[in-house]
Formats: sequence, structure tokens, C-alpha cells
Amino acid sequence: MTDSTKDSTVRLAKRVSEMLPCSRREAEQYIEGGWVSVDGVVVEEAGARVSEEQAIAVAKDATLLEILPVTILLHKPAGFNADIGKDGAPALSCLSLESRTATCRQQRFLKRHLGGLTLTNPLATTASGLVVFTQDFRVARKLVDEAARVEQEIIVEVAGNIVENGLALLNHGLPFNGKPLPPIKVSWQNETRLRFALKGVLPGQIEHMCKMVGLSVVAMKRIRIGRIAMSSLPVGEWRYLQEFERF
Repeated sequence: MTDSTKDSTVRLAKRVSEMLPCSRREAEQYIEGGWVSVDGVVVEEAGARVSEEQAIAVAKDATLLEILPVTILLHKPAGFNADIGKDGAPALSCLSLESRTATCRQQRFLKRHLGGLTLTNPLATTASGLVVFTQDFRVARKLVDEAARVEQEIIVEVAGNIVENGLALLNHGLPFNGKPLPPIKVSWQNETRLRFALKGVLPGQIEHMCKMVGLSVVAMKRIRIGRIAMSSLPVGEWRYLQEFERF
């Protein structure tokens, strides 16, 4: 790109503010809200540079309503690392537009929905199931700061022979990291599958508990956090938490 070409471009927000007309800040809000396209492609960066020749369009239903923080529910596959990257977005690109479940595609997807996310309840890479990412401080406060009061439901596939009275011990009576564990709810779903319902679960806790009663963990899947269940969310796909849903 030559210097003369660089000099002929302007910030997209400037072009939009002149088109409508509106203030520069309002133009930025339209762009950040995903309402503005350049040559038919939606651009969400107000600082993007455009030339005089490029076609700028603002959607007819564009609005200046506040873009609210989102909470994202992901069915994490086993083997997927869902840690947050340095930019606040998930380290891997599992949260793409294509991996959004069809049931939530009526909600507009914005690039800014993938920024500033907090991973509230991490799962081991080898585990699968419900994972929550949020931009909403209220959700983060409940699931992170008040984690000890939020029940999680985890299905655990096990191998081995459980010791006598082992199920009772899993419910209450085992230590972890040198401290007695509080009572939890553990029951058999079938001959090789246990259901754990517990609060404030710590990394490695379930594996340790199973080992103490003669069992080894083959697989784990978290199916519920608080009042939000994974339900029919397909593996590897995600959806938005809806306004009426509460953890």
C-alpha cells in the first residue's frame, strides 16, 4: 500500500457519522453493535480504515441500545483445553460462530462476545461437560466467589471393585488434602457409573475419592451447574444463557 493510498482512507466511524448523520460516539456504537457493513461484510471495529470507494451500509434495524454482557454455555469435549487466553478469549477457537448451537442462533453474535470472558468453573482437559464463560460480573460472582454454595452434578464412569461400605464412604467419611470432606450425594446410575452432586469441588477431588474406595476414574462429565443443566446441548457446541435463566 502506497503512502497516497494510506492518506486517502479514514476511520469507519467518521464515514458512518457523516452518512447518518450522528455523533462519532454513536457511530462507534453502531459499528461495535454489528450494524455496519463495508462492501457487504460486517465490520465491528470502529477504527477500521476505509476508502472513499468502499460501500458503507448501516442496517435498517440498527439500534443504539446497550450491548449487554453475555454468558456462554459450552459442552466441552474431552481432550479440549478451555482455559482463557491472555486476551480474555478462550485459548482455542471452540467458541466460533459455526459451533453455536442452532437453538440460539436467533441471538445476534458479535465478536465482542468472545472478549473479556471469565471461565467460572474449570474442568480438567480429560473431562467433558458443561463449562461456563461469562462477561457478566453477577454470574462470575455467583459461580466463582460463591462457588462453595453452588451444586454441581457430575457423572463418573469408573472401573474396579468398590470396597465394602464404599458408597457410604463416598457420601461422607473421606478426607481430601488432609481435611475431612463435607457430606455429598453419590449414587449408582448403573454398574459402572456414579452420579456425584456436590458443592465446591476441588481439582483432583473426585479421582481421589474414587481411589480411596477401590475405584479408578475412566471418564467424567459435568451435566449441571446450579440450576443450569447441559440438557441436549451437543458436544462441542455452545449457546447463550437466556435472560430468564438463573444459576
